[in-house]
Amino acid sequence: MPTIASRGTLPTRKLAPVLVALALVLPSAARAAEGMWTLHDFPAAAVKEAVGADIGAAWLDRVQRATVRLDGGCTGSFASPQGLVLTNNHCTWGCIRDLSTDERNLSEEGFFAPSFEDEAVCPGARVSVLEEMEEITEAIRGATAGKSDAAANEARKAALSRLESECEEAGELSCESVDLYHGGQYYLYKYRRYDDVRLVFAPELPIAAFGGDPDNFNFPRWDLDMSFLRVYEDGKPAATPDFLPWKAAGAEIGEATFVVGHPGSTDRLLTVAQLEELRASYLPQRLIVYSELRGRMLQWAATSDEAARQVQQRILGVENGIKVWKNRLASLMDPEQMARKEAAERALRATLAADPQLAAAYGSAWSDVEAALAVWATMAERYRFIEDGLGFQGTLTDWAWTLVRGTREREKPNEERLREFRETALPRVEQRLLAASPVHVGYETLRLAFSLDKLREWLGPDDPVVQSVLGRQSPEELTAELLAGTRLADPAFRRELWEGGVEAVEASGDPLIALAREVEPVALALRKRFDDEVEAPLAQASEKIAKARFAVYGKGTYPDATFTLRVSYGAVRGWSERGEEVHPFTHFGRAFERATGKDPFRLPASWLAARDALDLDTRFNFASDNDIIGGNSGSPVVDAEGRLVGVAFDGNIHSIAGAYWFDETKNRTVSVHVAAMLEALRAVYGADRLLDELQVVP
Repeated sequence: MPTIASRGTLPTRKLAPVLVALALVLPSAARAAEGMWTLHDFPAAAVKEAVGADIGAAWLDRVQRATVRLDGGCTGSFASPQGLVLTNNHCTWGCIRDLSTDERNLSEEGFFAPSFEDEAVCPGARVSVLEEMEEITEAIRGATAGKSDAAANEARKAALSRLESECEEAGELSCESVDLYHGGQYYLYKYRRYDDVRLVFAPELPIAAFGGDPDNFNFPRWDLDMSFLRVYEDGKPAATPDFLPWKAAGAEIGEATFVVGHPGSTDRLLTVAQLEELRASYLPQRLIVYSELRGRMLQWAATSDEAARQVQQRILGVENGIKVWKNRLASLMDPEQMARKEAAERALRATLAADPQLAAAYGSAWSDVEAALAVWATMAERYRFIEDGLGFQGTLTDWAWTLVRGTREREKPNEERLREFRETALPRVEQRLLAASPVHVGYETLRLAFSLDKLREWLGPDDPVVQSVLGRQSPEELTAELLAGTRLADPAFRRELWEGGVEAVEASGDPLIALAREVEPVALALRKRFDDEVEAPLAQASEKIAKARFAVYGKGTYPDATFTLRVSYGAVRGWSERGEEVHPFTHFGRAFERATGKDPFRLPASWLAARDALDLDTRFNFASDNDIIGGNSGSPVVDAEGRLVGVAFDGNIHSIAGAYWFDETKNRTVSVHVAAMLEALRAVYGADRLLDELQVVP
């Protein structure tokens, strides 16, 4: 399930993965399932030894083009030559909400388009397919050589923006720079974009998320967490000759499985100091803030059917985030695991100290990290609540900040802009800003009032921004005033301001625009200080540790996840939990036995009606020891011949600690079995149109 995201660049993503430290152990056949590998450095020989599969360039090339990135934060795969995309249901929640109305709740009803004409446009959605990769490490090294930390940081960003633009000017693909090993390597990844994305099929939420929060990150599971989208070009279904055939029988216990997808982020290469900062500050704060938000959402949901609809999916996302942060915090409090991290870090530093040349080049990196974190400690809360937007939450507020900051950044030369508004990023900024997405005023009111309340609570009533924003008003009073007066829900008004540029935004009397204008100077000052005094020294230190690591251990390990295409390898496999073996398969019949008729164990009416038509022995969900993390939602699980055997949708509770380390004895991927999807489409939904389109093999 998805986790919670906030506006703008996340400082935790800047702090957490900026440093490459020693991994717990080097990869080996004994730990065959560990690693989310880039395709350009895939360990084919190790895979052959570990799982007996020959994975060559042709296999990698085909699955690369058959796997797609849902740019909102998930993965999918082409399921036919007509642009049909399989992903998770929870990856389509935003689209489902946007297409629902007061009269028709598609989360509750489900959705099936009987024809191409009935497929419904998902506002603001984009799908990307990786076509090519080009290493640019030396170009970035040349741009930053000999410069101070702050100057090198600016030069690095300018060079990345320039290279991306030159890449796009030279061809038809969209280009993104990729930082691997946190400064060890840089690549240009070149994508084919699809901006016309339409919903084709989505099951009802009660079966897509059967078991709700109690079952989330657990196994056994019984979830049909699948949906179909379709990408279009020029108003017609796109031609996608690279797609995955579906293997109806799936994979057996012990059979090799490969998860191909876009894992969002891991922090396995952090220094101990960075892990301690997460443990002491970031994770506890997230747990406190979002646990309270969950309570307010539940309270508001009880006020009306419409309120319940507006939070129906969102609350599952919040609960997912709480469970993730809770278990990540617990993992960082595990003395054994932290001791392993500390020992690994000491070993690398001792190796460097024993070599005068290496020590002179790289030995200062850890003290540089600690100095940067000391600066961060003095500004973290103000940064998170002001610049990072934790104190100004909501879609309307996001649009206001985009308009105020984005119109100013557009006036600068491309290489001088903040990276989120570089020339190659603007098409996505505009798509999301100008999409005709409906605004749920009740939920907007809840989020903005809540976040303003937290702004005052965490920064204190005497903070200058709190005083300036709230004055003598309560968070609820100010929210009511802002939302009553804003016109930002109208996409035509947003377009008018965006196209009118700085002049139009400065002249606007819209209260949310005025709020963003008022806070912007403070936010930018925080951003500048962070970039120069925290991000810059961390970036330089990360490069030092990356080079040190390569010098000592070579490049035989994988980089942290960065929402770029990766492959993990493993096998269908259960595990031992408290002395009992957990079998890797579940079946349809048990879902009916567990159903209570009440959420979260309520089966939809369609499933109750189809019970006699279903083969209750059909495999439903399965576990494998593949290594995944958030962002892998919707990833195809394929066999050694490149056939789809499932779609990944979750991990077990042990997988949450996979953000920091991997335990092959317990970490498991949880996927929907291909047989379950085929049987449900046949017996429950009568989706012959889709079944005919799929290429199903025995």
